[in-house]
Amino acid sequence: MTNLQSIIKITKIGKDEVNFLINEIRKLASDREYCIMEFCGTHTHEISRYGIRSILPKTLDLKSGPGCPVCVTAQEDIDHITSIAEKYDLGIITFGDIINVPGSKGSLSYLRAKGKEVKVVYNPLESIKIAQQNPTKNYVLIGIGFETTVPGLAFTIKKIIQNNIKNLFYFSLHKLTPPAMKALLDQGEIKLDGIIGPGHVSTVIGIKKWQEFIGKYNIPFVIMGFEPEDIIYGIYILLKKIKNKEYGVFNTYFRSVSFEGNILAQKIVDEVFEISDANWRGFGILPNSGLELKKEYQHIDAKKIFKLDEPIKVKKTGCRCGEVLRGVIKPFECPLFKVACSPSNPKGPCMVSSEGTCSAYYLYEIE
Repeated sequence: MTNLQSIIKITKIGKDEVNFLINEIRKLASDREYCIMEFCGTHTHEISRYGIRSILPKTLDLKSGPGCPVCVTAQEDIDHITSIAEKYDLGIITFGDIINVPGSKGSLSYLRAKGKEVKVVYNPLESIKIAQQNPTKNYVLIGIGFETTVPGLAFTIKKIIQNNIKNLFYFSLHKLTPPAMKALLDQGEIKLDGIIGPGHVSTVIGIKKWQEFIGKYNIPFVIMGFEPEDIIYGIYILLKKIKNKEYGVFNTYFRSVSFEGNILAQKIVDEVFEISDANWRGFGILPNSGLELKKEYQHIDAKKIFKLDEPIKVKKTGCRCGEVLRGVIKPFECPLFKVACSPSNPKGPCMVSSEGTCSAYYLYEIE
């Protein structure tokens, strides 16, 4: 079965509609090379999984961006967590992907192999039950994710306080996506003709958060859904905007994204968190790109309570994940890719995460 046939099979639109969109994309991209970036890691995986790159014209270069929260977690943060776990004999509660992200002293999985208590949960509310069942043990819940997952974790933090849990603390690794997109455009390492905007994040923050800065870059930013037909249609619209020199933010994910976003989700996040600077892998410290607990919640802030004696020192490796996240290189340009780095033996977070670009290329883009 060809890639085109597989897309037709799993979409609700017919063969004629799919063929029309693909042919129109080929016409629009026939006069020169075009470079667009999908910011979101879910888009990266869906584009690779359905073989969408292979049916697009060679003149259309799709680059992957920093839209994977696990991937952009800095090595210093992993080292910070492992260091306080060892120094204070803390139990760590986290989500699945981050457990295998390597730090200079090993991953959380390695920490568990050494005998430390590291628990993986699928619902952050499980952390409350774990802490209640083990009242003599201190635990740290690792909060990771972009705007999509923060509301659920903010709700969990409020429940920790309401239930008067004294042995459960919070370590925020949350990142905000618009500042990273702005930093990428400001750096100008790659010349982008257009951007595929993230659908899940935009559902929460709304179109307005992108409009606050995208307009000054003279580039179209098209928010898309994640089904194959969403992506193909979105790329078609994006190319039309590029050709017509229509710049700004456009939405094709109508069933989910609104101008204001999810007001209730925004409200609970604002109640618990405040904006802060954050350390991004591949970028360094980006101003106003992270979230930390507000003053009234700082009595459960693991960063403030569990101090380290010395600053974290970063060890250089051959992993080029940072350049992959900025779209400067593609995974197969990293010397470790497929040679020393694989999903079973990851050397960097881009190979670890289910949203990582290296993982997507390894699973779907190489023979």
